[in-house]
Parts: sequence; C-alpha cells; structure tokens
Amino acid sequence: MSNERADAATFLPSGTVYGVLLNFREEVDAWASRMNEPPYKAPPKAPVLYVKTANTWSPHGSDIAVPEGESEVEVGATIAMVMGEGGQVAGHVLMNDLSLPHASFFRPPVKFKCVDGFLGIGPAMRVGGDPEGFVLEVRINGELRHAADFSKLVRSASRLVADVSEFMTLAPGDVLMLGCNVGRPLAKAGDRIEITAPGFETLTNTLVEAA
Repeated sequence: MSNERADAATFLPSGTVYGVLLNFREEVDAWASRMNEPPYKAPPKAPVLYVKTANTWSPHGSDIAVPEGESEVEVGATIAMVMGEGGQVAGHVLMNDLSLPHASFFRPPVKFKCVDGFLGIGPAMRVGGDPEGFVLEVRINGELRHAADFSKLVRSASRLVADVSEFMTLAPGDVLMLGCNVGRPLAKAGDRIEITAPGFETLTNTLVEAA
C-alpha cells in the first residue's frame, strides 16, 4: 500500500488529544480587533491549546447526542497530527471538533468543548502527505457547507509541533489538531455530518437527540 493512502486499521487515540485555536489566518483576522481587549490585552505569542478529554471521543459512524436544551452545535472540522516516536508525526486523521456555540473563543470553557461525544474521529490514520496540501470539505445531509485549505495556516504543521514542544512534551500517541477555520457550520439533531479530504477515509457522524 502507498504511504499516501489511509491505513486500513481503525484509528483510536492512545494519548491526549489537543485542539489549537487561532491557527488559520482568516480566524486571526476575524478576532484581531478584540485581541487587545481585557483580559489578555495582546495577541497570543504561543499556540493556544485546549484538551478534548476522552469522554468526547466518538468513532466514525457513531451517533452523537445533542445535549437537552440545545438546538444546534458547531461543527469544527479539522485534520490532526498523530505523534510518533521522537517528536515525529506518524500520520494524520480527520476530526470533527464539535462544540456548543459560545461568544468567547480565546479560552473556551470545558462545558462548551468537552461535552460527551463531542469529538468525531476519522476511521483511519493517513500515513504520508504534506499538510500544506490538505483541503477538507464538510457536508451536512449531503450539502456542502464548509471547506478548509490547510495551506493558509498561521503555523504550519512542522512549526506548530516545534512551538508546542518548547513548553510541553508531545508523547507518542498524542494527537494535535491543526485548527479549525472560520465559517464553522451549525448542525442539529437528525443531521448527518460528513468530513472528506483527498487521501483520507471519510468521517461520518449523525447528531441525535439526547436520550
């Protein structure tokens, strides 16, 4: 099998899954006017990370419950790096980083990002490929609703790993997302979300009402 194709084995994280904020240029531009406001009063100098805890992980094909009282969720489609030995990237995987819509994006509260099931995980890890050439698309009920071009990152994949490694260790099995672009679509219970990118196996999850 070519190293440009997705691995046939089902992928599940074996370490910690990290998200990153403000890593698309359009996203930074959208928030630029507010970066000098309290409490931070300056743009961030290091990568802004958050953790998607294990209770959020939902395999490809699974249903994800929309919490009671919530009408919609935000679809954060991204590609993530899977860390190997010696700080090297072993491969990449599609992810659906769901969150409840919220006003503050600088330090998202856990209650918005770490809801049970709120991380769809692609069925397989792709080995090889240059992240700057990755482009993904999001379809909801078959309709194209979002696209992200990973050549437009603030920090390239290699630079992001290097910058994060300056203040913390990325262990083998850890997963580091490359970020989500602006224009994240909203979805509701009953919607089928498909995330695709050339060279990756499609990630599909369906939103359902909470039991």
